[in-house]
Amino acid sequence: MSTVFNFTFVPWFRSVAPYIHMHRGKTFVVAISGEAIEAGKLPSLVQDLAMIQSMGVKIVLVHGFRPQVNEQLAAKGHTPQYSHGMRITDSVALDCAQEAAGQLRYEIEAAFSQGLPNTPMAGATVRVISGNFITAKPVGILDGVDFQNSGLVRKVDVPGLSKILNLGAMVLLSPFGFSPTGEAFNLTMEEVATSVAIALQADKLIFVTEVPGIRSRPQDPAGEDNPIDTELPLAEAERLLAKEPSPTQPTDTGFYLQHCVKACKAGVERSHILPFAVDGVLLLEIYVHDGIGTMVVDERLESLREANSDDLGGVLQLIEPFEQDGTLVRRERTEIERDIGNYSVIDHDGVIFGCAALYAYPENRTGEMAALTVSPHSQGQGDGEKILRRIEQRAKAQDLDSIFVLTTRTMHWFLKRGFVQVPIEWLPEARQRKYNVDRRSVVLVKKLNTN
Repeated sequence: MSTVFNFTFVPWFRSVAPYIHMHRGKTFVVAISGEAIEAGKLPSLVQDLAMIQSMGVKIVLVHGFRPQVNEQLAAKGHTPQYSHGMRITDSVALDCAQEAAGQLRYEIEAAFSQGLPNTPMAGATVRVISGNFITAKPVGILDGVDFQNSGLVRKVDVPGLSKILNLGAMVLLSPFGFSPTGEAFNLTMEEVATSVAIALQADKLIFVTEVPGIRSRPQDPAGEDNPIDTELPLAEAERLLAKEPSPTQPTDTGFYLQHCVKACKAGVERSHILPFAVDGVLLLEIYVHDGIGTMVVDERLESLREANSDDLGGVLQLIEPFEQDGTLVRRERTEIERDIGNYSVIDHDGVIFGCAALYAYPENRTGEMAALTVSPHSQGQGDGEKILRRIEQRAKAQDLDSIFVLTTRTMHWFLKRGFVQVPIEWLPEARQRKYNVDRRSVVLVKKLNTN
C-alpha cells in the first residue's frame, strides 16, 4: 500500500513543484461568492487558501454575501430589489448587509484560526487583517432608478494593502466602502475584487462561484453539455460578452466574465472563474497544468520560441526521463548547454513542456531534428506538431531542403507527418560517422517546401 502511494505521490509532487516555485511571491485576489459559503464550502476553501499562502502567495480575500443579505431581508419581511444587475440598497437593506458582513467576517476569521492536529490547518498561523481600504461613491440614479446606498469603488488603498501583504498577512475585504464623509455604501463582491486586482496589478483574479466556467460553444444537439473552456483568449471573451451586453444573474455567461475581461484589459494577466462545487478547486486550478475552471488571458499562455541559457534546467528536466527509458539517446549536459541556441521550446506559463533541437549540415542542405520531446502532462494536445513546424521554419530560414530524424520508437508518428524512411547511407558523412549501430535507429527524412 505504501509503495503504491509512493509511486503516485512522488511523480505528482514533482509535477506541481514548478508551479509552487512560479507562484511564490505573486499576488492573488480571490473572490468567494456568498453562495459558496451558504453551501458549506468555507472550511475547505479556507484550508486550501492557508496552504496556498504557506507556499509564498500573497492573498487578498473578498467575500460575497448575496444570499446572506437576502436571508436577513426575508427575516425582516423585506423583499430584495435589483436593477441593472445590482442591489437597490435602501436603509433596511443596508442594515441587513452590515449584519451579514459582520457575521461572515467573524466566520471567516474563525475558520482561519483553526489549528486542530491532523487537519490541513495544523500548525498554520494565518493572520487575517480587515480594514477600510475601499473608498466608495454612490451609484446614484440610473435610468430613473435610485440605488440609494449602493455604491461603486472610487479608490483602493494600494499602499495600505501592500504593506499588510508584505508583512505576510492575508487581507480580508467585505463588499463595503466608505465615502470621505463617512457614509457606508453596499458594493458588489465582483467589483471590489476586480478593482483591487487592477489597483494592485495582481497576478491572478479568481472568482469561486456557482458556475462551472464558460462554455463558448453551443450545446450539443444531443443535449449533452460541451466542456468548459479551460483557457479563453481575451478576444474570444469579448466576443461572448458582445452577445450578452447586460448580464444580470450570476448564472449568466457574462456576469463574472465581464469582470475577468475588465481586469485582463487593465493589466491583470490571468482571471479565473471556478466552480465551488468541486472540492479543492483552488489547488486544482493553480497547481495543475490544465486547471479545472475557465481562465481568461490577454494572450495565449503557450509561447513557442527559441531557447536561451535560462531554459537549460527546464530542457534537462524534460528530456531526462526519455533518456533513461531509451526513447532518446543520452546527450552530455555540457553539449546541451553549448547547443542550447539550437533548441526550440514550448514555454507554458513559465514551465517547459516541449522541446527539439536543429543541427544543420549546410553542405548537404539538410538538418537533423534531435531530442523532440513533449511532456507527458501535455501529450495529445498538438505540441509535437507545433515544435515540428517550428523546426521546419528554422530549417527553411537556414536555406535547408530537408530535415531528418533518427528514431527507434516513434517511427509511425513521423511517417504520418510526411517523413519517409531512407537508408543510413543517405545521412551526411559527418552524421554517419556518429551513427550508433547498437541502437539500430531508423532514418527518416522530410522534404521541405521552400517556395
